[in-house]
Amino acid sequence: MGMSGLAVEEEPDDETVDDPRRWLKVVSALEQPRLIYNVAKKHFESDLTGTITLDVSQAVAIPDDSAWFTPGMIVLIDGVYEEEEESVGKGLSGSSGVGGTIGGRFQGFFIGQPPCEKRRATLGVSGPDGGQDHTIGGGFGWIDFLGVGSERACGSRMRKLEHRLLRQPSSPDIPGRGRMVILGELNLDQPRTLQAIKKILSTYAMEPEGSTPMSFVFTGNFTQHAVMARGGSGGSVEYKEYFDSLAAILAEFPTLLTTATFTFVPGDNDGWVSSFSAGAAVPLPRKSVPDLFTSRIRRTFASANSEAGTSAGQGGEAVFTSNPSRISLFGPSHEIVVFRDDISARLRRSAVRLKSTARPQEDENEENRPPTIEDDVAMSGAIPDNGEADDMEIDRPEKKPTAISEVPYDVQASRKLVKTLLDQGYLAPFRQSIRPVHWDYASALHLYPLPTSMVLVDTTAPPFCLTYEGCHVMNPGSVLITGRKSVGRWIEYEIGRVGRVRECVF
Repeated sequence: MGMSGLAVEEEPDDETVDDPRRWLKVVSALEQPRLIYNVAKKHFESDLTGTITLDVSQAVAIPDDSAWFTPGMIVLIDGVYEEEEESVGKGLSGSSGVGGTIGGRFQGFFIGQPPCEKRRATLGVSGPDGGQDHTIGGGFGWIDFLGVGSERACGSRMRKLEHRLLRQPSSPDIPGRGRMVILGELNLDQPRTLQAIKKILSTYAMEPEGSTPMSFVFTGNFTQHAVMARGGSGGSVEYKEYFDSLAAILAEFPTLLTTATFTFVPGDNDGWVSSFSAGAAVPLPRKSVPDLFTSRIRRTFASANSEAGTSAGQGGEAVFTSNPSRISLFGPSHEIVVFRDDISARLRRSAVRLKSTARPQEDENEENRPPTIEDDVAMSGAIPDNGEADDMEIDRPEKKPTAISEVPYDVQASRKLVKTLLDQGYLAPFRQSIRPVHWDYASALHLYPLPTSMVLVDTTAPPFCLTYEGCHVMNPGSVLITGRKSVGRWIEYEIGRVGRVRECVF
């Protein structure tokens, strides 16, 4: 609770404070306050007496095909429990499950995701922001989830600062300061990746002074293959050279280095953990890239700040953080989750196949259409073949084309992914064997309260910018577009509003 993590001594109306980046803080998953419970207090319930077989062969998803369902998730199922006729040899066999398997089965008819709760409801915020009806009561308004201050303690003050510092520019042609540039997977061992980064940064370096974005987010995997695992991306020496090459590119844009915060989030192929995982799923959360490999990038920022004459703590900085991590702006006003994981491919591999309620349109036409001459069976002697039979004109119904969903596949797949993650409220809704988790830091993977926005970098899903239950989710994919030569892609996010996918030719 409180405001100890914000370090804001000035009053909100102090005109000397004019840079909103001063209230931007990157919170590592290993530094985030951990949620614990007292085992002496019975504030939890668990039935360890046995396990019941669940039959979902006839279950239908509600709504149809709107979310993924995998082992390890918390789901809502409507059905009936069926006793087995023969109870001999059944009961708590102890062969599987916690405490054994109970006889009988639960036949599921409908299955769905638990609905997520909006952030405003969790924090007890009601009424419009800044209005007279804006009140905070109930909920978890006094809880400081990130160590940056609670909603009740400093929420109103931070919103006033945001309104003053992030006001819209006078001209629509002038870009705003409150922007975040998000670059997806950056394979630094590919020369074209460095060319794309240089082109993207040059786009923002040409903007007017004081209007450049306040934050840049670079995400891994920073190599194509698991580094230091005898793969195609080399060892530790080559790994450091990749970051040295990136430092040389960044040094060409001192204006951005002195006015923005660059955040680097690793992937599964980055060191040190990749040396023994060989590219497989590593336990979450995972630590940042070691300082041994990123020292030249830090020196590049220090040199740019020194040449610009900025005072200590006022210039730009490079932050190498964990995966996942969170970015806080104006305390509890804006919480941005950054997560790098190919979760779409993992969901497809682990998903449970369910019965679909939608039937193909052509099958319905086949059942409902009247019989035609094409359906008649040729019977011997039924019609003379001497050509004397009278010809009859028969109106043959034209076959209607198969109904095609009006929603494109990429949009439907994106909605399905976003709904699954936010409804689960957890970044790794899988079994431990599929996606390991460090249980001491498992609270850092929870999406409760729901963040204001989320950067989900998934190269196995199409790029998108979607809003669900007040949370804006963005996926830039990979910075290099497969099948398109010399084209780079990234997302520009207007903080507090929406993001948009952008492309450039280099």
